[in-house]
Amino acid sequence: MSDNPDSTLEGGTDLPGWEWERTVEDSDAIDVGDSVTFSKEISDEDVNSFAQASGDTNPLHLENDYAEGTRFGGRIAHGMLVGGLISAALARFPGTVVYLSQDFEFKGPVRIGDRATAEVEVVDTLEGGRYRLSTQVVDDDEVVIDGEAVVLIDEEPT
Repeated sequence: MSDNPDSTLEGGTDLPGWEWERTVEDSDAIDVGDSVTFSKEISDEDVNSFAQASGDTNPLHLENDYAEGTRFGGRIAHGMLVGGLISAALARFPGTVVYLSQDFEFKGPVRIGDRATAEVEVVDTLEGGRYRLSTQVVDDDEVVIDGEAVVLIDEEPT
């Protein structure tokens, strides 16, 4: 791994401006009601990097003049980029988290420069270390993504 935090992230690394909280510290103790939040500002660099990584070059996300003529009146972040904040929150549960499924509904846009927060909460414990979670992303106190995920959480390897 590189010593430069701007070029490569190691597991457990947080960048400036990232904020998160969790209510449980041990993967063996995860239960209904436990939650994690993850928050960050969605930057222009995030949107451009996501477009490069995903191939989603929709001008709604990338071109000011084009986006100003849409119903949104300006550029917005990719929905899947914003949905990725849910994955960031899940990564902060104790243990090794494996996504098994995710359903979500886009309810509103996130603009470049907005600070969005993913909120995930265990709503059911399933067999074999699996959990059902409610998942939301909130921007300015408005739910912009609402859904549900199922994850597998194992203990961290020794």
